[in-house]
Amino acid sequence: MDVLVIGATGYLGSTVAERVAEAGHRVLALVQPGLSADGLPAGSDVLTGDLSDVDSLARAARQVDAIITLATPTGDLAVDAAAMDALLQPLHGTGRPFLYTSGLWVLGATGSTPVDEDAATDPLPIVGYRPVIEQQVLAAAADGVRAVVIRPAITHGRAGGIPSLLVATAREHGVGRFVGEDDVTWPMVHVDDLADLFVAALERAPAGTVLHGVDESAVPVADLARAAAAAAGVEGVTPWPVTEASAVLGDVFAEALALSQACSGERARQLLGWAPSRPDAVTDIASGSYVRAVAA
Repeated sequence: MDVLVIGATGYLGSTVAERVAEAGHRVLALVQPGLSADGLPAGSDVLTGDLSDVDSLARAARQVDAIITLATPTGDLAVDAAAMDALLQPLHGTGRPFLYTSGLWVLGATGSTPVDEDAATDPLPIVGYRPVIEQQVLAAAADGVRAVVIRPAITHGRAGGIPSLLVATAREHGVGRFVGEDDVTWPMVHVDDLADLFVAALERAPAGTVLHGVDESAVPVADLARAAAAAAGVEGVTPWPVTEASAVLGDVFAEALALSQACSGERARQLLGWAPSRPDAVTDIASGSYVRAVAA
C-alpha cells in the first residue's frame, strides 16, 4: 500500500514509518512546512502540510491507499475535527484503512484492575476532546472506511518518550523522582512493539476497532524512577509532589504524570496476534537505550 503517515518525524511516528516501510509498503510522510524530513525511511515521499491546512490534507489523502495519523492535536476541537473530515472523505466507500492515534489518558484513573477498550472514557484535561475525535473516526466505518483507533500506553525505547524525562530529572537532581504517590502505576509498551501493532492494524484490523497498545498493564512509577536513576548513574527515588511538579511542567502535564492506570492490551493479542517481544520498561530504562544515551 501507499501509506500516508502524518507525524512521521516524531518519536513514535518515525518508528511507525520505519516499520511500515519494512513491511513492504511505501511511506508518504506529511511534514509541516519548515520541518526537516531527515530520518524517514529510504524511498519515502515527502508531502507538505499540517492539520490546520485542510486542502493539503485532502490532496494527500487522495494519493494514498491508507492513512496513519500520529500528529499531536492542535488543541482546537474544530480544527482537529475539520482535519479528520478532510482526511476521511476521500476514503469513503473504499474500505481503505485509517488509523487514528489517541492515548490511554482518555480513560482517566482506572483503579488497580486492568480495563479494556470497552471502558468508559473520562479524559484528563491534557487530552480533553480526544474521545470526540475517536468517535468521529470510528463513525467513518459506517461510510466504508476501515477506521481504527489505537491508544498507546506510556511508550519507552530508543531512549525517548516520557522515560527520557525521568532520566533527565534524575541527572539534574541526583535522585530519581516521580510525580504523585508511591502507588501510581503506568501501562507501558516498547516503541518497537507498538510500531508492530500499527502495522498489524494497518494490514488486518477490522473497521470500527479500538485497540490498546499495552504490553505491561501496570508498572509502578517508583520502579520506573528507580530505573531512571540507575540510567543516570545516581541512586534513590523520591516522590515529587504534584504542586511542585506543576510549577516546572505545567498543571495539565503534571496531573497526567500523577495519573494511576492499569490497562489491558489483550484485544490486540487475540485479534491480531500481536506479540510484544522487546525488553520490559524497567530493564530497558535501567540498562538499555537510556544508559547508552547518557553515556553518549
